[in-house]
Amino acid sequence: MRIFSIIFAIILLASCSKSSEKSLYQQTSSSPSIEGKKQNLASPFVTAGDRVYIVGHQNGSFPEFGWHIKDEMSGIWDHPIKLMDGFSASVGIGSDRYCLNDAVSFVNYPFGNSHQFYWEKENIAVQRFQFVPDSVEGAIVEFKISNEGNEAKEINFSFLAMIDLLPTWLGERTNMIDAEDQITFHENESWVVAKDKNNPWFAAFGSSIKATGFSEGSNCAQATRKGLGKDAALSFSFHLPAHQEKIIAIYIAGSYQSEEALLSTFQLLKKQGDLLLIQKIDRYKEINNHSHLTLPDKGIEQMYEWLKYNLDWLTRKVPEQGVGISAGLPDFPWWFGADAAYSLQGALATGNHAIAKNSIILLNKLSEKTNGNGRIIHEASTNGAVYNPGNVNETAQFITLLLHYYQWTGDKKLITKLFPEVKKAIHWLLKEQDPDGNGYPNGGGMMEIHGLDSEMIDVAVYTQQALSSAAEIARSLGDQTAATEYQDLADTLKTKINKEWWQPLANSFGDFRGTVAEAKPILEAALVRSDTLKKPWAVAELKETQKQLKKYSSSERVPHVIYHNWVVNTPMETGIADEDKALAALQKAKMYENPFGVFVTGIDRTEEPDSVVLKSRKKIFSYTGAVMTLPTGVLAVAAANYGKPEDALRYIEKLNRSFSYALPGSMSEVSPDFGMMTQAWNIYGVAVPIIQHFFGIRPKAYEKTIFISPHLPTSWKEASLDNIKVGENLVSIAINQKEEYNEYRITQTLADWTLMIDNKNAKRITVNDEETKLSGDAIKLTGSKFVVRLHKK
Repeated sequence: MRIFSIIFAIILLASCSKSSEKSLYQQTSSSPSIEGKKQNLASPFVTAGDRVYIVGHQNGSFPEFGWHIKDEMSGIWDHPIKLMDGFSASVGIGSDRYCLNDAVSFVNYPFGNSHQFYWEKENIAVQRFQFVPDSVEGAIVEFKISNEGNEAKEINFSFLAMIDLLPTWLGERTNMIDAEDQITFHENESWVVAKDKNNPWFAAFGSSIKATGFSEGSNCAQATRKGLGKDAALSFSFHLPAHQEKIIAIYIAGSYQSEEALLSTFQLLKKQGDLLLIQKIDRYKEINNHSHLTLPDKGIEQMYEWLKYNLDWLTRKVPEQGVGISAGLPDFPWWFGADAAYSLQGALATGNHAIAKNSIILLNKLSEKTNGNGRIIHEASTNGAVYNPGNVNETAQFITLLLHYYQWTGDKKLITKLFPEVKKAIHWLLKEQDPDGNGYPNGGGMMEIHGLDSEMIDVAVYTQQALSSAAEIARSLGDQTAATEYQDLADTLKTKINKEWWQPLANSFGDFRGTVAEAKPILEAALVRSDTLKKPWAVAELKETQKQLKKYSSSERVPHVIYHNWVVNTPMETGIADEDKALAALQKAKMYENPFGVFVTGIDRTEEPDSVVLKSRKKIFSYTGAVMTLPTGVLAVAAANYGKPEDALRYIEKLNRSFSYALPGSMSEVSPDFGMMTQAWNIYGVAVPIIQHFFGIRPKAYEKTIFISPHLPTSWKEASLDNIKVGENLVSIAINQKEEYNEYRITQTLADWTLMIDNKNAKRITVNDEETKLSGDAIKLTGSKFVVRLHKK
């Protein structure tokens, strides 16, 4: 009797236990994750890779959306081609079928994501997990089908691929012409291969489990789809006992070169999927480890961590072109000059020096091929076609980006190679783009508003910064003649900007500078805009500005404050504004913000509590009325520049209100939930003020020197930043703000590097408990480990 009981117990345990099938999803158990909000399940997500990425909705569906290629920016992309409009799957029992396109929850991981579905009628739960391996033209989608009922089920599982092989935006410029797709089912290998009829563009999908059926089309197919693609489905039938599960992995591969390359990728995914996931998880742990931030404010700490992941999601590798940081998804998956200038400052500060180097090389290559005169491109698609040869600000910003790269990496070889391009760029700015020779290059800057293309504040400011940056590079390379010339020009321009661009009546720098005749049509357009948007306060202000124009002579060139565009804050962002002007302008800037950040165009400000963007998602993409992350981040940097860490933190807190607002773990381009679902330059307004101002890390890797001048917000009594990468050195700093003193615990891996510790406000200073003589503004330390205390009394 006892033996029978033991046997019965074993049988019962086996029937109630889960299957031991191997699951990729098991690898995620110790990884950071954020669950999405149920109200956002019908909004976009991305599964990112540097070669391939997947864009769909958090509910598991793949609706058509996007505007660069209308309704085609979702799906699976292997730039410069698209592979699929997406995929669908279903679970069938008898004649009933449950389509997996209405998930009950969505969870995002740095390296992938999962959707949970539940077929209540049959007690069937399905978990879909997908990730895209590094440097591979493919993806893996894993389905875990669980029978949560008390009876065995006969299951028919179907996976539908919505094939659509088509070229990237501007494909026609490089003779990439879409044609009809052809489908072939290889029964023995149990995979489906699709080919564009006229091009060597391929997509394939299949499983390591033998399919029991193949069909073109499926009950769960999207009703209508544009394009010349075709649907193809594989089905799998199996017996699923009660309280057990079945794992089915689908491998998706692509190639825009050959079927041989396609097959190689497909086999790699099948054979090494586990290893590829482990490698990706480990790499994301390394991303988190570099410039690792620990704060009392865990919300900002989490946002900072995930913005590093977001930046990695936007790495776009196309071997024929290069590797570079793209702007945002879904509509900007290619390369931009200005976007890189902001986002790569964040990348450098957080330790991603490789993407900064690769992006610089790529932008220089595309710019040299397109322009050849030092001008930096604005936007290039992944087939190498350049849409805009460059707005004026981007050339100046690229020069300063080179200096940032040099300061963080010490890579003298690349800077030496590119310095002739710097000289060409300055010649283009000051000779070709400045016909009247007043130091202000003519042409459009960051604001893409009709008429704002003469002398713009951001162009003038970034040109001044570029000259100062070029001077520092020249000095380090031993070119004293160029260093002196560029520094003199920078100093002169700084004085001129403070004198000729400041508008005291508005407590602001001007949007642009010009004559009354040049200002009138711009002001009239602004009046129409304000009236159309029903902004009576802006209309009244603009009419007063109209009266002021009558006080100027017809030939007089003056700064005009009309739109209150965010770029009027660039003199504070770069730190060239006189302190009195800066403080007044920073106070004025507070008029043009809402709880989520700063309006792109100040006259669009709403008098209601929240932005119009928050009230309803717009169906047509527009920046009108937008509150954006970049202007908010610029003001965070600007406030920190002028000793206002509390204000800088306030802007970072505004950014944090948009973090995970729509896509968990990400921040939209337009606050809080519009535009791109993830945007590269978001890291600029968080990482740069925190690392370079709050912790005060200012590197000069080419001199093996790091300046440290912390200015933490008062609410951050304890904070640390570990493994800050400067050249080959790793520096860590923990700060403890006490009533009697501020304590810095500093370590570095290269003991021969010099640390310059700001001691301007200290009454006395101790290093490793020994009194140290105050000398100038900073003390000089060499070694590996220090406890520095700056006493307040």
